[in-house]
Amino acid sequence: MQDGNTNTPEVETETATDWLTQLKNVIIEYAPAVIAALVILIVGLFVINMVVKLAKRVMEKRGLDATLQKFLGNLLSWTLKILLFVIVASKLGVETTSFAAVIGAAGLAIGLALQGSLSNFAGGVLIMIFKPFKIGDLIEAQGVTGVVKEIQIFTTQLNTPGNKLAIIPNGSLSNGNIINYSAEGILRVDHVIGVSYDADIKQTKEVLMQVMQANDKVLKDPAPTVNVSELADSSVNFAVRPWSTTANYWDVYFKVLEDAKIALDAAGIEIPYPHSVEIHKGE
Repeated sequence: MQDGNTNTPEVETETATDWLTQLKNVIIEYAPAVIAALVILIVGLFVINMVVKLAKRVMEKRGLDATLQKFLGNLLSWTLKILLFVIVASKLGVETTSFAAVIGAAGLAIGLALQGSLSNFAGGVLIMIFKPFKIGDLIEAQGVTGVVKEIQIFTTQLNTPGNKLAIIPNGSLSNGNIINYSAEGILRVDHVIGVSYDADIKQTKEVLMQVMQANDKVLKDPAPTVNVSELADSSVNFAVRPWSTTANYWDVYFKVLEDAKIALDAAGIEIPYPHSVEIHKGE
C-alpha cells in the first residue's frame, strides 16, 4: 500500500527551489530601493549633523543664550530627522500622503493631550527670545520673588530670599507681570520712619541724611533723599530713600534702618510707639 504522505523528496526539493527563486526575485526587485534608502539615510544623518553644528556655531557667534542655543539645535535636528525619515520611507515605497496624515493626526492628539505643556513650551521660547530676564537677575513674578537660577524649556527656577527653590511654569510666567529688579543695576530702598510731633523736622532730616551718607554702600548718584511723607495720628513720618546696587540692597536696607534708630536716639529724637494706659476704677 502507498503511504498517505505525498511530500516525497522530489516535491520538497521543488518547493525549496520555488522559495529560493521567489526570494531571489524579491531581492532583485527591492534591493536597489533598499540600498538607495540606506544611502540616503546615512548621507542624510551626516548632513543633518553638519547642519546642526553649523547652526550652533552661528548662534554662538551671535551671542544667543546657551539654553536657547541648545533648544534651537535640538528642534532643528529633530525636524530634519523627521523629514529624512519621510524621504527614506518614500524611497521604500511607502505612501507619504497617508504617512503624513497619520503624523498629523498623532500630532493633533498629542497636542490636545499636552495643551498645558505646549503653552509652557511656547512661553519658554518667548522668554528665551525676548529675554525679559536672565540667569542671576532678581525678579518678582506670579507672587514669587527670587534670583533666576535656571531657564528651562517648560519652567523657570528661582532661588527665593529664604533659599527655597521656586519652579514657575513658563506659560503663566510669560503671560503675567514680571518685575525685574536687576535690569537697571541699581535699586531704591524705601523706609518710612516716624518721629514725635515734638521733634524738629530740620534736625530729623539732617540726622537721617547723615546716616545714609555715612554708609559706604549707599550710592552718591542718585543721591539719597529724606522727605516728610505723612502727618500721621501719633507721628510725623519721613520717607527715607537711599539707593544701592542690586547686590547690596539688603545690606543697605537693614543697616540704614538700624543706624537710623541709633542716631535718632543719640540726638534725643523720640520715635513714638503705642502706650497702654491702665484705668483703675474706684471701689
